[in-house]
Amino acid sequence: MKALFPIALVIAMTSSGAAMASDDCHRPMAEWQSRENVTAHVTERGITTERLRIDDGCYEVRGRDGDGNQVELKIDPASLAILELEVRFRPGADASRYLPGARSPAGKTGKAHAGKPLNAPAALALRSL
Repeated sequence: MKALFPIALVIAMTSSGAAMASDDCHRPMAEWQSRENVTAHVTERGITTERLRIDDGCYEVRGRDGDGNQVELKIDPASLAILELEVRFRPGADASRYLPGARSPAGKTGKAHAGKPLNAPAALALRSL
């Protein structure tokens, strides 16, 4: 019985840390910006909104960038900061817009969107289809 206690203690401590880690947004509704502001914010960055929803207290936007790549964003409802960005690139697509300083397929150094650059998200996932 005494031998099982340290093992149970370690399991309980490690699993509680995972439960405390959260991707949820925890802002009071009074601080939230409107859905129209979210759509305008995303449009300024060159993304056409196809779907806007609320999940786990964050705005989640699904849309397409100017090159036709599928883009998914998780946005803080109060500050409109981009918390997560996922881009699914079409075959042969240019990723330099999302990775400033990267080389495009044409060999030119990429720059962020001419309007307003995308904020550096906390989590960044770039995928090719």
